[in-house]
Amino acid sequence: MPPESATMTALRNELSPEELEAQAEQGEPERGRWSQLEQLLASNNDAIRYLTYVLAKVNHDGKGPKPRPPEPMRRPGVIRTKKRESMSAAASQRLFELINGGAA
Repeated sequence: MPPESATMTALRNELSPEELEAQAEQGEPERGRWSQLEQLLASNNDAIRYLTYVLAKVNHDGKGPKPRPPEPMRRPGVIRTKKRESMSAAASQRLFELINGGAA
């Protein structure tokens, strides 16, 4: 184990459960590096969570709150915003023209 890893592990082992939980909640996986294996595991996790949601939605009897679709697992390099900006009327018109063959 490289000395840096041993130091980080020792520091992490000294934290209380409350401090560990706070760090987990405030973590920013978007800023880290993931291997291909970690990306595949995140993709599998998202697929399982989505299938669980679909199963719950199909079997929902209408009583109580409806199941909400799961949020995808946060990944490095992907920063999600809460709300998208709406498209301007000019941009909307231009997009309509491009879709309908008006690019020339």
